[in-house]
Amino acid sequence: MNYNIYLAGEIHSDWRNELRHAISNIQGVSFTFTAPEENHEKSDSIGEVILGEQPNALYRDIQASKINNLRTQLFLNKADLVVAYFGEEFKQWNTASDASFAVASGKPLILIRPEKLHHPLKELSERANVTVATIEAAAKVLHYTFG
Repeated sequence: MNYNIYLAGEIHSDWRNELRHAISNIQGVSFTFTAPEENHEKSDSIGEVILGEQPNALYRDIQASKINNLRTQLFLNKADLVVAYFGEEFKQWNTASDASFAVASGKPLILIRPEKLHHPLKELSERANVTVATIEAAAKVLHYTFG
């Protein structure tokens, strides 16, 4: 059986590959992974790439956001499961948005966040199906679920 997993979260670390590797040995199941655009410059400039130069930075962001939101919505709608990773280094508004979309859409959600982010993410954490502190713990949940 094949499952679609959307990997929401910051794009500045290798966490997606860590998780993919950690669950690559689950037998009898396959996974298709989708994620936000991981090339930051490509994501920020896609509106101008498609629609041409915008009059200012505000419109540049608006056009890029529309296209990125379309892409994200399509992938999230097809997801069987969403894994949302909150690292410690970056403000992660997009991760919170994607995780909230998953909850509102009835998509199962695993939230990964370090203990120090417990308080700012407490409401979202309580809406997730499972909240863990590490990628390793999320992989264990996936092994239990699909193994």
